Amino acid sequence: MSTLPDGYRLAPVPESRGGELEDVDELAFAMTTAPETRALVPLPFEWDRARAVERPDGRLAAVHASYQFTLPTPGGSVACSGLTWVCVRPDERRRGLLSAMIADHFERSLARGEVVSALTASEPVIYGRFGYGCAAQNLRLTLPRRAALRDVPGSADLTVRIDTLDRERHEELVARLHRAAGAGRPGWITRDTDKLRMRPVVDPPAWRDGGEPMRIATVHDASGEARGYALLRRKDVWADAGPRYTVALREAVAVDAAATHRLWSFLLDLDLTSEVTSGQLAPDDTLLQLLVDVRATTPRVSDNMWVRILDVPAALSQRRYSAPLDVVLDVTDALLPSNARRWRLKTGDAVDGSYPAHVRPTDDDADLALDVRELGAAYLGGRSLAALTAAGLVVERTTGAAKDAATAFGWPVAPVCSWVF
Repeated sequence: MSTLPDGYRLAPVPESRGGELEDVDELAFAMTTAPETRALVPLPFEWDRARAVERPDGRLAAVHASYQFTLPTPGGSVACSGLTWVCVRPDERRRGLLSAMIADHFERSLARGEVVSALTASEPVIYGRFGYGCAAQNLRLTLPRRAALRDVPGSADLTVRIDTLDRERHEELVARLHRAAGAGRPGWITRDTDKLRMRPVVDPPAWRDGGEPMRIATVHDASGEARGYALLRRKDVWADAGPRYTVALREAVAVDAAATHRLWSFLLDLDLTSEVTSGQLAPDDTLLQLLVDVRATTPRVSDNMWVRILDVPAALSQRRYSAPLDVVLDVTDALLPSNARRWRLKTGDAVDGSYPAHVRPTDDDADLALDVRELGAAYLGGRSLAALTAAGLVVERTTGAAKDAATAFGWPVAPVCSWVF
């Protein structure tokens, strides 16, 4: 880790300096937020978790913040510090400011008992050097109108309603269904604060890019109970052959296959439209299983969530494993020396079909040698330790250890976070 230049210091950012923080953010990301948008969409983090690097003259040179999350893991959950709003002024780069902020973030997260950190990256090349591993991928699909879906029993009994999105009427519904739809999926972070619950259900004009006001389509059973929703925006496009409207989804979730089928059947056959672009989907999303012709879609795979393990034994013991495992991991960690040693991970008796584990330091010979970055990549069960070994990023010292560890660390449900934080 580098040290700060002379006269620079780490400092908290109170809400009274929120405008200064936003100014640094806008300068770093080359964007401008209109005052009416700022008024409608306040900064989403809590101010006691906002930090900055101050220049000698007291102005802010770099900023970051974090969220207090509960991160779903395979078979469990863990206290997580969600790193966000990380930026350095363009004229202050390459001076160690980011490194100092990351060290500060790690120290403060551990002091709060948050044993992992997670983020969604603006640039994927940045965070690997700080020990973050890409633990989940997401898929975005562009689908043609009337893309065919396989039948699902019960879909025809459901109805769809469409309305203009309204925070007062839809915030609780969106939060409730989002939580229910992601139950049991690693990485599915829910929006639990007032500020975060609000963000998916607001629609400043500046966000519309020439499209209509945001709409919400909801799926209901015979009793009227909502079973899924989609947040969508159509944009009128006319060609010589007629209308070629696009439909862009902010997100779409449903609690079961029937609701998924009914929702997407509606979205894929809106009048005047030619294509639908999904939000962030898990690589094993139900929609992928239902499509008759996946080749007719245009997929885009991207990194989704990056995980940094801050406390190896705590993090590894607060998830379950898919198979019995007794393995010694030789972990390197250039930034947190307390993690850098050999650890024995040994599972206990199965509980509900998966295995809890105890993790303790050991002087026994290692079966696998890996950096904390690769351990973070495998943490949510979506990246194979065998594949990382084949790529030369994990070293197998005991024959068969990589296969055994990959089987145990793997999980039947692919990890994903459905929103960017």
